[in-house]
Amino acid sequence: MTDAPSYTPPDVWTWDKEGGGRFAGINRPVAGPTHDRELPVGRHPLQLYSLATPNGVKVTVLLEELLAAGHAGAEYDAWPIRIDEGDQFGSGFVAVNPNSKIPALMDRSADPAVRVFESGAILLYLAEKFAAFLPADPGRRPEMLSWLFWQMGSAPYLGGGFGHFYAYAPEKWKYPIDRFAMEAKRQLDVLDRALAERRFITGDDYTIADMAIWAWYGQLALGRLYDAGRFLDVESYGNLVRWAGEIDARPAVRRGRMVNRTFGEPSLQLHERHDAGDFQTRTQDKLNPEAAGG
Repeated sequence: MTDAPSYTPPDVWTWDKEGGGRFAGINRPVAGPTHDRELPVGRHPLQLYSLATPNGVKVTVLLEELLAAGHAGAEYDAWPIRIDEGDQFGSGFVAVNPNSKIPALMDRSADPAVRVFESGAILLYLAEKFAAFLPADPGRRPEMLSWLFWQMGSAPYLGGGFGHFYAYAPEKWKYPIDRFAMEAKRQLDVLDRALAERRFITGDDYTIADMAIWAWYGQLALGRLYDAGRFLDVESYGNLVRWAGEIDARPAVRRGRMVNRTFGEPSLQLHERHDAGDFQTRTQDKLNPEAAGG
């Protein structure tokens, strides 16, 4: 790991199309669609367009938890948005989320249909719609909202900061890795201290704040993000590891992790989700019909 070479910023920044490393093909400094592409629409009122990155997992975990809790109206169709192929810049997706980031939700039970983008906004919208996974004590709601917004504000330091420079940057530079590793560990310590005397992040209630935080920090504590568990010494945050493991064991969370997953272990992938029966057929059989005799 070496220090970055000396760099003097220009008076006016210009886009180096070839200097973006792994994501050079999809990152750009302007918004708007790059191509025309309509989004598919399934039979359920809730249409989710996403990918099983941490931000996408937040929403599919909540939807599966809602269904497990008996909220039949939470049935949904989930369509993959392959961000490495630029699907997020299609005209249909940009119409749902002008920021071109997953996840995005269309609620067609309303007239006109309601679009919701940004993962935290989707979590709050669905929790309020079904009056579920919010604190039983209304007095705890500000605490829950505080932790939900903490996650939304903190995760960019973990993902776009630490994760980018540690796992994805074309060259390993000491200063940014040290800077963001320090901040990632500070955030882990924030959570570990909060969970020292609480079962869940706001107390005894399992809420959307837990789902949002778990998708990023819980999976990091379980060794699933950036192959960085040892580097960040995540096992030393015992309260966080305990909490992460308890949530990870929930059947709805296990299903939610699979939805729109197009990478990794084939048995954990479910590219599209249209009803609960999709989980009964192993995804690798869907990807390879001959293996299933199809």
